[in-house]
Amino acid sequence: MTGAGYTRGALRLFHEHEQVVICHEPEAGLRAIIAVHDTTLGPALGGIRMWTYASDEDALTDVLRLARGMTYKNSAAGLPLGGGKTVVIGDPRTQKSELLFRALGRFVESLGGRYLAAEDVGTSTADAEIVARETRHITGLPVEKGGSGDPSPMTAWGVVSGMRAAIEEAGVGDRLEGVRVAVQGAGHVGGGVVRHLLAAGARVTVSDIYADRVDPLVALGAQAADPVAIHAVECDIYSPCALGAVIRPETVEQLRCRVVAGAANNQLLDGGMGDALHARGILYAPDFVINAGGVINIGEELGQAYDADRARRSVERIADTLRAVFARAKADGVPTHIAADRLAEERIAAARAADPDPLSGLRPAG
Repeated sequence: MTGAGYTRGALRLFHEHEQVVICHEPEAGLRAIIAVHDTTLGPALGGIRMWTYASDEDALTDVLRLARGMTYKNSAAGLPLGGGKTVVIGDPRTQKSELLFRALGRFVESLGGRYLAAEDVGTSTADAEIVARETRHITGLPVEKGGSGDPSPMTAWGVVSGMRAAIEEAGVGDRLEGVRVAVQGAGHVGGGVVRHLLAAGARVTVSDIYADRVDPLVALGAQAADPVAIHAVECDIYSPCALGAVIRPETVEQLRCRVVAGAANNQLLDGGMGDALHARGILYAPDFVINAGGVINIGEELGQAYDADRARRSVERIADTLRAVFARAKADGVPTHIAADRLAEERIAAARAADPDPLSGLRPAG
């Protein structure tokens, strides 16, 4: 990697992180980055994302933003976990192999438990099982193998639970029946969100860059839309469920919704976009709060036998966390993205103040 393409923002993010590992194994075709952002609250949990990045610099920027987001997500969810992330550079539809994921597993193992991996965009439970052949520091394995299974369904359920709290706050109503929702992205999580919404009687428009993901949802009653224009569909809720930075200067003024509430990480290009939503009177459900269902589900497998019903109840409390964020935003007179950051940062600061050893997070989790 070179420094030529680094932006000032990427450099700032780089210096916030505790550890960044470049993973290169030519024989396995592995090119990946593991970022450990913060381990104040516990081992850094974050998924393995596989994507066709335009450049190494784009991959680095993404993993740094995602790892930071995981720190805030796990903190806001009340989990004893820090934040980290992995990105694998490659096409998840054509470039996966056993060798690749086993090589990645060895890099994960080399961190000694400071980083706990899971599946994410472009990877699956089957991929996680391959990683697990080389490391015990992998979560979300099948229930029969001691894990909590694919976290995507719980992420989707948490988003829909959070949507209910958001529409109440925005004055849309207290039921999803008849509510118009535009869902961008129909992968594991986005597709689940669409199915839950349709079951609740919502009127759903959906888009994805892969038509084979959209067609089954149209058969269930959703309407298809152009992926390039989905953000401009007139609706009550715009739900980004694909990649991040979809709320940016060229899209924020085109939104025709009352609420932004979706599963994607880092939906805002930067904090200024949260300010812009607030100025337009659009309620933003902070992404790292509403999309925490997957990590909450994984948290239920750590240190105890996994119970799906207990996990589901825990995930549904996302609605209460969002209500607390909305109340904090009103009390402090700030947009919701700032209120959510404050709640997460205060928990991390309290943990740091209570720890007499400032280097404790740099030791292996064991």
